[in-house]
Order: sequence, then C-alpha cells, then structure tokens
Amino acid sequence: MHYIEDLVHCSIEVLDRRFPDGDDRVRDLITALYEFQNDFDCSHTQHRVMDILIRRGHTLRVPVAEHPDYAERREFFDGITGFTELREFDEDEEEFAGALEDGYVDPPWLHAEAGTALWRRMAGPDAPGPRPVRFLDVVVAVAGAAERDGDVELIADWWALGHHVLVGGHPFSVEELSETPGVEELRAIVRRTGAHHVELRDGNRPDDDELARLDDELTTWWYQLD
Repeated sequence: MHYIEDLVHCSIEVLDRRFPDGDDRVRDLITALYEFQNDFDCSHTQHRVMDILIRRGHTLRVPVAEHPDYAERREFFDGITGFTELREFDEDEEEFAGALEDGYVDPPWLHAEAGTALWRRMAGPDAPGPRPVRFLDVVVAVAGAAERDGDVELIADWWALGHHVLVGGHPFSVEELSETPGVEELRAIVRRTGAHHVELRDGNRPDDDELARLDDELTTWWYQLD
C-alpha cells in the first residue's frame, strides 16, 4: 500500500529533522512505524531512508563478509546477487518472528535492524534494543514534529486513519475515547494546524454525508472538530 509506505517514509524524515541528534527515542519510534507498516501489504522500503536508519541506530550496515556465519557459509553469501532476506523459517513456523529477524543482504551490504536476532548476535547480548512504544504515542510524536516542521498534510494523513487504527481497542463512549492518553493531544495538534480542513484523496477521510450514513457516535466525534 503506497499510502502507508509514504506515510511511514515521511514520518521518519520529519522525526529525524525535528528530534535532536542522539535522541534514542527516534529509534524506538522508527521501529514502531515499521511494525505498523508490516501490518499492511507493503513493500520493503527501508532503502528510501537508509542514511537516517543507520545514523539513528535503527539499522546496522556492514560488509556481507562480517556476517557471523560468513566463514561457514561463504559460498552462499558470495552467491547473493540481489536483495535477499536471510530468515529461512516459513511464516507458519513458530520461530518465524519476522522476515528480517536474520537480517537481509543488499549487496555489498548486510543489514541488521535493532532488536532482531541478527542484530543481537552482532551488537552483543547486553546492547539495549528498541523500547516498545504505544502506537498512538508514536503518532502524537510524529504529529508534533510535523507541526514544528510545517507539514500539515502529514498530520492530516495520520489523523484521517481514525480511532480504530490509531487507538484500537473498543471504547464504549466518547468520554472513554477522549480520556485515552494521547487522543486530546493529537486533536489539539489537528485543531491548531487546521489539519482537519486539509483536502485529502477521496476515501481517505469520511465527509459529513458519510458520517451521517455511518451513524457512529465515536467516529463522528473523532472527525468533527469544529
């Protein structure tokens, strides 16, 4: 889904621009963004922001010959001529954990993402991995960075995904949804920037007629900010 891929791509760029160098939170946020992207039918897009991923400590990139198993599997590694994910478990197997757990090769480089099995082998068992971040907190961080960057459309694109995607769960009332940590902070950013008035592609955000047809109190509250 190009929409999600572009959303994640732009979010990583704005986080990098607006968070100080050396701020470990950026790696945590990037990790969460790619976990979100992996829930959709998206392509591998890390190459689009690889310089940021390396600089922010999300991705370790070294020559293929530095793989811990290179000496034992030299013929295999030397035979890789294009982008190759190294995880050999099938998706249905318990050990799968993710296609990038054992890293990937994009010749001449080997890549290991922070927190994955290969990264832990290479960085050492005591190296601190990414910390889990609640997804709405990720979106609020991106929206705050986008506000400082003047990127109102990025805020609008995230907000348009709605509470089902950004908050999740099953709130029973507007009051419960509004009291969810981060919800009012995101709504305040949307209001301040006027992101709720940004024109988006058809279908990306319900208009008033669609909200009336949906007849859903929570969805109407989420989208009607004026």
